Parts: sequence; structure tokens; C-alpha cells
Amino acid sequence: MMRILAWVAGGLVLSGLIGFGAVWFSPGLQDALMRRVIADNTGTNETVLRGDALHVVFCGTGSPVPDPDRAQACTAIYAGGKLFFIDAGLGGWNRMAAFRLPVGGVTGILFTHFHSDHISGLPDIALNSWAAGRRDPLTLYGPPGIRQVADGFAKAYELDDGWRIAHHGPEFFAVAGAAFRPVEVDVPDHETAVTVYEEDGLKITAFLVSHEPVEPAYGYRIDYKDRSVVFSGDTMRDGTVARMGKGADVMVHEALSTHMVGLIEEGLAAAGDRRTKVMHDIPSYHTTPVDAAKIANEASVKLLVLSHIVPRLPNAIAERVFMRGVGAVRGDGVMLGYDGLDLELPAGSGEIVQHDLR
Repeated sequence: MMRILAWVAGGLVLSGLIGFGAVWFSPGLQDALMRRVIADNTGTNETVLRGDALHVVFCGTGSPVPDPDRAQACTAIYAGGKLFFIDAGLGGWNRMAAFRLPVGGVTGILFTHFHSDHISGLPDIALNSWAAGRRDPLTLYGPPGIRQVADGFAKAYELDDGWRIAHHGPEFFAVAGAAFRPVEVDVPDHETAVTVYEEDGLKITAFLVSHEPVEPAYGYRIDYKDRSVVFSGDTMRDGTVARMGKGADVMVHEALSTHMVGLIEEGLAAAGDRRTKVMHDIPSYHTTPVDAAKIANEASVKLLVLSHIVPRLPNAIAERVFMRGVGAVRGDGVMLGYDGLDLELPAGSGEIVQHDLR
């Protein structure tokens, strides 16, 4: 029996080598394989978004800390035929492209604040949505300072935009599509929510959070028909998020483990690394996973998703340390967000359906 199994295994290996050799030395087979791969990766995955629902697609659950598994802050909202991004961190667009979701009709981008990891991917969204068919200026919503950010990116990419129009023609790259339309959102105090957008059953409101010295910094609430999700943005523990998120289906809250960051600070200090100060400072304006769970309980949300994860979590043990203490506060209805998570909230239903787009 063992001899027969050895012959079978050897035959399979030999067949594989012959097949590989055939492709390696045959341009015709190489091209056929390439055509198959291209066909499999061309077009958009419309089936994910079928039905009348609010979709929350996590295209960036990381932070400024480099992480091969998490792009910087970026979340896509699909509802009522509209597409909004909340923040535009580096790498978020690459995730969306890998998920093959429709992205040509970007209605707007909602910025929580202007730290680099929340704006660094804006040029990628602008260029690629333009190439996908967007013909109007890209609308950017955000706190005071949004015009400065829009003007700065527009100036930096002015040459690039002109060359692309000249190369491909204005019929393909509409001239107006190269521009930004900044909309400054003013929220007067922590007790007030300001309507940013309202159309076809979709309502978006902005509210103040606490991320000093970054002022102002916003969270957002998205309501579509009878479904809702609230985003904390970057903030220390703040009662505003619980108030504005009251009764939402989903809360997406940033999270930083002070314990893990403290261990990193110790290691950097021992090595004489000047970044010790950064690790020392950043806990002061973020929220721990345990505190995020408490906020979710105060708001009575069904599901808490932790995002903007600090520090990097390279394995299951690190994830366990990160979530330490959360279960004692909130036994269920809590999860670590990840790039590729799609939450589907069908209208007229209390369901929260999870899809993995990876």
C-alpha cells in the first residue's frame, strides 16, 4: 500500500512539474493563463451590494503605525445608491480595488480630522474614481481646514491631472472631475449634531469629539431608513459618542491598548529610541478597548466594531492581549474590525449580516 501511495504521489508531482514546464516554456499557454486571470479580476462585484441595505465596508482599520494587514483609516458606506467614504487613509483604495466594489460614483468623503493617516489616501480615491467614470468635482466634507486640505492636494496634483487629461482626452477624464468641492461643516458644541447630507432616506450628521490638540475633530452618524451606524472618529473617552450613538445598530469606535503601547514604550526607552515620546504621548487622546465597550453599552448599540487599531496586532496572542478585559464589560456584540469586513444592515430588519470580502 505504501508503495502504491508513493507512486501516486510521485505521479502527481511529476504531472505538476510537466504542467509547470509547459506553461513556463509556452507563450501561448502563458497568454491563456493571463487572460483567465484578467477575466477573473475584471469588473465589479455587484452581488455584494444587492438589496435595500446600509453597507459598512472596512477598507482601512489601521493607524499611522505601518501594518501589512491593515490600511490606514478608511470606511466605505453604501446606502440608497450613494457611496461615501469616512476618511481616506493610505492603502484604503487598494483594499476597495481588491474587493472589486463599484467606486465610480463617489458621492463624497467625510473627514473626521486632518491627521495624515486620515487624508493620505485622498489622491488615490480622487484619481481612481475619476478613471472609473466620475465626471463632477469630488465633494469633501470636514471640519474647518477642509478648504486648505483640498487646495493643497489640488495644487500638488495639478500637473498630474493636466497630463492625464492631455493623454486620454477630456471625453474620458472630464476636466471637472479633477477638482475638489470642499464643504466646511461647523459644529458649535458637544451637545449639537449638524446635518451634513440628507437625501433618499440617507441622513448623515456630524458631532464633536475630543482629540485635543486636534480641534475640531468629528464623529459621524449614518442613518438609512430604519438602520444606523455611528463612527467615533479619533477621540479619548467622550460622552458625546454615547449620546449621539444612542440606539444605533452598530458603533465603530477607535481603540488603543494602553497596556501594549506601554510595553512598546518600555522597549523603545531601553533601546534609546527617540520614538519613546510618541508612545508616551498617544494614549492621552485615544480610547482603550474596554472604555469603547463601556461607551457601546451606554449607547445600547447591538454591535461594537473596534477600528483604528493601535498598536499592530500581528497574531492571535496579540489580539487576545488587545481585547483583555473587554469580555468582562461586554460579553457579546463586540468584534475586532478587519480590512475586508462588510456589515450589511437590510432596511426593515434588525439583522446585521457579516461578509468577508478578502
